[in-house]
Amino acid sequence: HVTAYVEPDVTNFVKWREENKAKFETKYKQKLTYTPMIVDCVVRAIKDFPMINVSVDETETKIIKHNEINIGIATALPNNNLIVPVIKQAGELNLEGLAKNVNTIVDKARNNKLSPDDVRGGTFTISNLMGTPIINQPEVAILATGVIKKKPAVLETEFGDIIVARQFMYLSLSFDHRVVDGSLGGVFLKRISDYIENWDINTQI
Repeated sequence: HVTAYVEPDVTNFVKWREENKAKFETKYKQKLTYTPMIVDCVVRAIKDFPMINVSVDETETKIIKHNEINIGIATALPNNNLIVPVIKQAGELNLEGLAKNVNTIVDKARNNKLSPDDVRGGTFTISNLMGTPIINQPEVAILATGVIKKKPAVLETEFGDIIVARQFMYLSLSFDHRVVDGSLGGVFLKRISDYIENWDINTQI
């Protein structure tokens, strides 16, 4: 059980959501939180590094590769317990589909309406409880996201370095070192960070 950390600059990520969340809700009748946007970046990173999307069998002697990307979303219940409903085939969904699925499963979880199938079949989990997340076995990795905060940052310009306020967020990835070595875990986390940090502010909804 190993954990790695990064802190991407999420300024464009935040800016795009702020500029488009009202339009998104009007067009799709869905609230746009950061969660489906993060899921989108995670799915793209998993497609780049599919050996993250595996599990260990019950005997702990075989690695099972998954063709589908099923993302578990750790969700707090009214009684302060956690449950992990799953977005099935997340790799086939666009941002609208991800938002709809996230909103649906979170609402069902908070109203105690999840079915057994809703919490079955996950291949990778995301939690918004920042720290050293515990792997949701038999999966081999879990991502935790921190709170977005403004911090001073040094930017290079043609007139020299300047200090400006930027938005940052910690990401931590816990992974099973028996299956995912440090190199794979590190580059996978960096790829998620890159997708978030380089979010295209010209993306059309």
